[in-house]
Amino acid sequence: MDFLEFAKNRFSVRKFTQEPVKQEHIEKILDAAALAPTGCNLQPQRILVIKNPETLQKLKNCTRCHFDCTAAFLVCCNTKESWVRKYDGATSGIIDTSIVATHMMLEAHNLGVGCTWVMHFNPMTMRKEFNIPDNLEPVALLVMGYPAEDAAPLEMHFKSKEKQEFVSYNEF
Repeated sequence: MDFLEFAKNRFSVRKFTQEPVKQEHIEKILDAAALAPTGCNLQPQRILVIKNPETLQKLKNCTRCHFDCTAAFLVCCNTKESWVRKYDGATSGIIDTSIVATHMMLEAHNLGVGCTWVMHFNPMTMRKEFNIPDNLEPVALLVMGYPAEDAAPLEMHFKSKEKQEFVSYNEF
Protein backbone atom coordinates (compact mmCIF):
# COMPACT_ATOMS: atom_id res chain seq x y z
CA MET A 1 0.00 0.00 0.00
CA ASP A 2 1.10 3.54 -0.72
CA PHE A 3 2.38 5.16 2.50
CA LEU A 4 0.13 8.22 2.24
CA GLU A 5 -2.89 5.95 1.81
CA PHE A 6 -1.71 3.82 4.75
CA ALA A 7 -1.30 6.96 6.92
CA LYS A 8 -4.69 8.30 5.86
CA ASN A 9 -6.40 5.05 6.89
CA ARG A 10 -4.80 5.00 10.37
CA PHE A 11 -6.82 6.68 13.09
CA SER A 12 -6.84 6.84 16.87
CA VAL A 13 -8.90 3.86 18.01
CA ARG A 14 -10.85 4.52 21.19
CA LYS A 15 -13.06 1.44 21.23
CA PHE A 16 -11.59 -2.04 21.44
CA THR A 17 -12.76 -5.62 21.57
CA GLN A 18 -11.76 -7.45 24.73
CA GLU A 19 -9.59 -9.93 22.81
CA PRO A 20 -6.07 -9.71 24.26
CA VAL A 21 -3.40 -8.46 21.87
CA LYS A 22 -1.47 -11.47 20.64
CA GLN A 23 2.07 -11.78 21.98
CA GLU A 24 3.39 -12.10 18.42
CA HIS A 25 1.85 -8.69 17.64
CA ILE A 26 3.36 -7.18 20.79
CA GLU A 27 6.77 -8.50 19.75
CA LYS A 28 6.47 -7.05 16.23
CA ILE A 29 5.44 -3.68 17.66
CA LEU A 30 8.51 -3.81 19.92
CA ASP A 31 10.63 -4.76 16.88
CA ALA A 32 9.41 -1.56 15.20
CA ALA A 33 10.50 0.38 18.31
CA ALA A 34 13.99 -1.10 18.04
CA LEU A 35 14.26 0.03 14.40
CA ALA A 36 13.39 3.66 15.12
CA PRO A 37 16.18 6.18 14.60
CA THR A 38 17.46 8.03 17.67
CA GLY A 39 20.09 10.71 18.23
CA CYS A 40 23.52 9.10 17.65
CA ASN A 41 21.65 5.78 17.96
CA LEU A 42 21.82 6.03 21.75
CA GLN A 43 18.33 4.47 21.99
CA PRO A 44 17.22 6.14 25.23
CA GLN A 45 13.76 4.62 25.04
CA ARG A 46 12.51 2.37 27.81
CA ILE A 47 9.18 0.70 27.17
CA LEU A 48 6.89 -0.72 29.80
CA VAL A 49 4.47 -3.33 28.41
CA ILE A 50 1.16 -3.23 30.25
CA LYS A 51 -1.05 -6.20 29.40
CA ASN A 52 -2.09 -8.32 32.35
CA PRO A 53 -5.28 -7.52 34.29
CA GLU A 54 -3.41 -6.23 37.36
CA THR A 55 -1.25 -3.76 35.44
CA LEU A 56 -4.17 -2.68 33.24
CA GLN A 57 -6.04 -1.87 36.46
CA LYS A 58 -3.06 0.20 37.66
CA LEU A 59 -3.18 2.05 34.34
CA LYS A 60 -6.78 3.04 35.04
CA ASN A 61 -5.51 4.84 38.17
CA CYS A 62 -3.27 6.99 35.94
CA THR A 63 -5.63 8.04 33.16
CA ARG A 64 -9.27 8.05 32.22
CA CYS A 65 -8.16 7.69 28.59
CA HIS A 66 -7.46 3.95 28.74
CA PHE A 67 -10.52 3.12 26.59
CA ASP A 68 -10.59 -0.35 28.19
CA CYS A 69 -7.58 -1.34 26.10
CA THR A 70 -6.20 -4.85 26.34
CA ALA A 71 -2.57 -3.71 26.07
CA ALA A 72 -0.62 -0.52 26.51
CA PHE A 73 2.95 0.63 26.15
CA LEU A 74 4.41 3.38 28.27
CA VAL A 75 7.28 4.82 26.26
CA CYS A 76 9.78 6.58 28.50
CA CYS A 77 13.00 8.43 27.88
CA ASN A 78 16.13 7.61 29.84
CA THR A 79 17.32 11.17 30.41
CA LYS A 80 20.84 9.97 31.24
CA GLU A 81 21.24 8.31 27.84
CA SER A 82 19.91 11.00 25.51
CA TRP A 83 22.10 12.77 22.99
CA VAL A 84 22.90 16.38 23.98
CA ARG A 85 23.31 19.20 21.48
CA LYS A 86 26.54 21.00 22.39
CA TYR A 87 25.35 24.45 21.34
CA ASP A 88 22.56 24.85 23.86
CA GLY A 89 22.37 21.64 25.90
CA ALA A 90 19.07 20.54 24.33
CA THR A 91 18.54 16.79 24.52
CA SER A 92 17.04 14.48 21.91
CA GLY A 93 15.28 12.16 24.37
CA ILE A 94 11.69 13.31 23.98
CA ILE A 95 12.11 13.52 20.21
CA ASP A 96 13.70 10.06 20.12
CA THR A 97 10.94 8.46 22.17
CA SER A 98 8.31 10.22 20.06
CA ILE A 99 9.84 8.70 16.93
CA VAL A 100 9.88 5.31 18.65
CA ALA A 101 6.21 5.68 19.61
CA THR A 102 5.30 6.66 16.05
CA HIS A 103 7.04 3.58 14.66
CA MET A 104 5.11 1.47 17.17
CA MET A 105 1.79 3.04 16.20
CA LEU A 106 2.42 2.48 12.50
CA GLU A 107 3.38 -1.17 13.01
CA ALA A 108 0.30 -1.67 15.19
CA HIS A 109 -1.86 -0.32 12.35
CA ASN A 110 -0.02 -2.57 9.90
CA LEU A 111 -0.93 -5.58 12.09
CA GLY A 112 -4.58 -4.58 12.51
CA VAL A 113 -4.06 -3.48 16.11
CA GLY A 114 -5.81 -0.23 16.99
CA CYS A 115 -3.88 2.39 18.90
CA THR A 116 -4.23 5.81 20.45
CA TRP A 117 -1.38 7.97 21.70
CA VAL A 118 -2.49 9.26 25.09
CA MET A 119 -0.79 12.22 26.68
CA HIS A 120 -3.56 12.79 29.20
CA PHE A 121 -2.09 10.83 32.10
CA ASN A 122 -0.79 11.79 35.50
CA PRO A 123 3.00 11.23 35.38
CA MET A 124 3.34 11.28 39.17
CA THR A 125 0.69 8.59 39.54
CA MET A 126 2.29 6.64 36.69
CA ARG A 127 5.66 6.79 38.48
CA LYS A 128 4.10 5.53 41.71
CA GLU A 129 1.93 2.78 40.20
CA PHE A 130 4.72 1.36 38.01
CA ASN A 131 7.76 2.16 40.16
CA ILE A 132 9.38 4.32 37.46
CA PRO A 133 12.84 5.58 38.46
CA ASP A 134 13.69 9.28 38.39
CA ASN A 135 15.93 9.01 35.31
CA LEU A 136 13.00 7.79 33.18
CA GLU A 137 10.59 10.39 31.87
CA PRO A 138 7.19 9.07 30.73
CA VAL A 139 6.59 10.54 27.26
CA ALA A 140 3.91 8.56 25.47
CA LEU A 141 1.22 6.15 26.54
CA LEU A 142 0.06 3.98 23.64
CA VAL A 143 -3.21 2.20 24.43
CA MET A 144 -3.91 -0.70 22.09
CA GLY A 145 -6.27 -3.47 21.23
CA TYR A 146 -8.18 -4.90 18.33
CA PRO A 147 -10.64 -2.29 17.06
CA ALA A 148 -14.30 -2.86 17.92
CA GLU A 149 -16.55 -3.36 14.92
CA ASP A 150 -17.98 0.13 15.36
CA ALA A 151 -14.67 1.87 16.07
CA ALA A 152 -14.39 4.97 13.92
CA PRO A 153 -12.23 8.06 13.70
CA LEU A 154 -13.42 11.28 15.26
CA GLU A 155 -14.90 13.72 12.75
CA MET A 156 -11.92 16.07 13.15
CA HIS A 157 -9.61 13.27 11.93
CA PHE A 158 -10.43 14.14 8.34
CA LYS A 159 -9.73 17.87 8.70
CA SER A 160 -6.28 19.15 7.82
CA LYS A 161 -4.90 22.60 7.34
CA GLU A 162 -3.91 23.56 3.84
CA LYS A 163 -0.15 23.15 3.30
CA GLN A 164 0.35 26.87 2.75
CA GLU A 165 -0.81 27.41 6.35
CA PHE A 166 2.12 25.46 7.81
CA VAL A 167 4.80 25.33 5.11
CA SER A 168 7.23 28.12 4.26
CA TYR A 169 10.14 28.06 1.85
CA ASN A 170 13.39 29.84 2.71
CA GLU A 171 12.20 31.88 5.73
CA PHE A 172 9.31 32.52 8.08
